[in-house]
Amino acid sequence: MKLRAPAKVNLSLRVVGKRRDGYHLIDTIMVPVSLYDEVEIKRAKPGAKLTVTCDDPKIPSGKNNLAYKAAALILGKAAEQRDVAIHIRKRIPAGAGLGGGSSDAAAVLIGVNRLLRLGKSRRELMKLAVKIGADVPFFILGRPARARGIGERLKALKRGPSLWLVIAYPGFPISTGWAYHSLDFKLTKNPGKISLNRHVWPLRGHALELVNDLEKPVLRRYSKVARLKRRLAEAGAAGTLMSGSGSSVFGLFSSGDKAKKAFLRLERGDGIQAFLVRSLQ
Repeated sequence: MKLRAPAKVNLSLRVVGKRRDGYHLIDTIMVPVSLYDEVEIKRAKPGAKLTVTCDDPKIPSGKNNLAYKAAALILGKAAEQRDVAIHIRKRIPAGAGLGGGSSDAAAVLIGVNRLLRLGKSRRELMKLAVKIGADVPFFILGRPARARGIGERLKALKRGPSLWLVIAYPGFPISTGWAYHSLDFKLTKNPGKISLNRHVWPLRGHALELVNDLEKPVLRRYSKVARLKRRLAEAGAAGTLMSGSGSSVFGLFSSGDKAKKAFLRLERGDGIQAFLVRSLQ
């Protein structure tokens, strides 16, 4: 069984507080996009161990991989048999703020459930997903959503027009922990001022309200990320933003033609990767 695991971008990300356990509270709009990892799940020989492999040598295998944690969690007591083999073909850059690892984990929950006919409902899969990572439930939901809490409180958004985006990855990851730790709460704004309707579907002649509280510390330290934002704007993007805690940034375009021209115009080299994508509904 093969499943496509989509990336996501954050059209907004406000950090609104911090829990006693150190986790930050957020208010974010996330949208899945047409950039995919491929997750292959199959039955192994009886008695074989649960395995997770990846074609990207930088991605950990075994128990340190979210996909492994997802498989072990949904198998439960059946995990003792460990006769499931998982292979991930990576296209979503790691540490890029695009949710690749979380999406792979969600695909594993869905795929193992189907392959072994475990009969778990979406609600049950969502409950398992929360135990793996804050973004994993979003990928089980599989549609644009507003996420609050640490990202686990989801509200699906009404369907809107498909958006054209160009995503640019600078060639290096950024630590999520570092980005949040470097945030100065004094520089954040009141999240109540965001207009969600205009925010989620910002084109059609309306002013853009793209915002990410984590941009300031990241752009201060990583000039290459700031340069990619400028390049996307110079290529005609109606708005640009860093996704999640970085390191990827994206540009929003009012048409497919404009997005394709910008994609072709964007300079590569020095580790930079670019992806032309559409939002998924």
